[in-house]
Amino acid sequence: MKRYIKLFALSSLLVLGACSEDFLENEPYTDKVTENFYKTPSDAFEGLVAVYDVLQREAYGGPLLISEQASDDCFGGYGIADGQADIEWDRFLYVSDKDMNKDVWSNAYLGIYRANILLENLDKVEWGSNIALKTRYEAEARFLRAHFHFTVAKMFGDIIPLDHTVTTSEFELPRQSPEVTYALIASDLKFAADNLNSDNYSQYGNANFGRITKWAAEAYLARTFLFYTGVYGKSDLAGVVTKSQAVTYINDVVNNSGHGLVPDFANLWLAASFENFVGEDNTEMVWAVRFNGSGKGNWDLHEGNRFQVNIAPRGGAIGKYATGWGGATVNPKLVAAYSAADTRKAASFIDYAGENLNFDAQAREQRQYTGYSWKKYCPITNAAGVSVVEANGGNFQIDNYQDYAIIRFADVLLMAAELNLESNPAVAQTDLDRVRDRAFKNTANRVTANIPNIMKERQLELALEGLRYFDLLRQGMSTMKQAIDNNTGDSQFGVTFRTETQGWFPLPQSQIILSNGTITQNPGWN
Repeated sequence: MKRYIKLFALSSLLVLGACSEDFLENEPYTDKVTENFYKTPSDAFEGLVAVYDVLQREAYGGPLLISEQASDDCFGGYGIADGQADIEWDRFLYVSDKDMNKDVWSNAYLGIYRANILLENLDKVEWGSNIALKTRYEAEARFLRAHFHFTVAKMFGDIIPLDHTVTTSEFELPRQSPEVTYALIASDLKFAADNLNSDNYSQYGNANFGRITKWAAEAYLARTFLFYTGVYGKSDLAGVVTKSQAVTYINDVVNNSGHGLVPDFANLWLAASFENFVGEDNTEMVWAVRFNGSGKGNWDLHEGNRFQVNIAPRGGAIGKYATGWGGATVNPKLVAAYSAADTRKAASFIDYAGENLNFDAQAREQRQYTGYSWKKYCPITNAAGVSVVEANGGNFQIDNYQDYAIIRFADVLLMAAELNLESNPAVAQTDLDRVRDRAFKNTANRVTANIPNIMKERQLELALEGLRYFDLLRQGMSTMKQAIDNNTGDSQFGVTFRTETQGWFPLPQSQIILSNGTITQNPGWN
């Protein structure tokens, strides 16, 4: 059976290179199949764009929102009449929607499928003498394949790793052991790290802005190393990357990437510092999913950031903050964890009382109101109080445009501090100090570099960025339960982490059914 290819126009911010007139003059869509499509480097480039395109679907239903609701940072939130799935992510229940995690699974495997199609057809392209371009496309595609695999592996545990497009006889493949999955992830990331050049694309106007870099691959290797070795108690990354290699990779990013911290943490986030916002093409962004508002209300496109509306204030704009659905209300315990002198506190959260914002939770029908919501990623209004997105002709639900930061340089520094702790304690201390010094704008608030302090710093620095739950997971069930359990006496905020789940999320029931029993549900979710 022939596999048809859908071609995607480039977004204005996910810039992957220049398009020639040939891009508009190819054969009709209905004639484009894998057997006759991959002939020129331009064809391969279009295939690569299709892989990148899946990243923009990592919005509602994705690991960022789900994991924050499940962590100790947030509750479920949304409106009192909204569905129960968000409450169930918060409370580790699995009742109302047996397919509650289907978007995570299906989007990731769509990305894996598109990456495999491209990788399997690279040899059909007439590259001429430009073999370096072929290697680059392979490196980018393999990085993205690793990213999509890791997306599902960190949420569901054992998954089905795919290094090729499956045939009809493979439609009921079983899940594999973590060693198999992470060996593929590590090999893909290592290939990307070792074969991409040393360019840094976080510069305004760079033609390659938004593409995978060597530095992103090295940082991602460190992230997967820390997760895999922590969760599974291993000393290396599936026999592919040793700890000393992981240290070398992350130190290379710290010392040679050209990335750095912006001077003021607040300036990273539009809603925290509109006048001084440094923009998304700043040196701290090692890798981000790029969005823009060009869709102008077209629900068939995925150019805009559909995540942002979910965490914005419910029931109408308030102050400079644009309206949204009020999802994932922030746990006051997280806000209280910050020192008053920590600049990240005011920059990360909307404090309704502290900012003199009269938020009437009952009138706005806000569920699990805590007095705090997300300032990171919150859309904003203009001087007239109108959503900037709507003022520009867009739909406030789907045309928000802020990028989703997957790896910031601050995260790189904290991973480096953790990885260097045993072998290079002085380096670990310096890396941690850089993050603390920026947060407090002085050197008087430094703490000793050790695992508890580094993990605490990760929570404070990277709050609401989709990392906290997985940082807890790699510290073990006892740590997870102690952090996530919330029994304040108010039943609407009661949360009991169930250790029998081992921290994994429930698989989509539809996938279990389609597998004819080859796939079984994760423990604790039957």
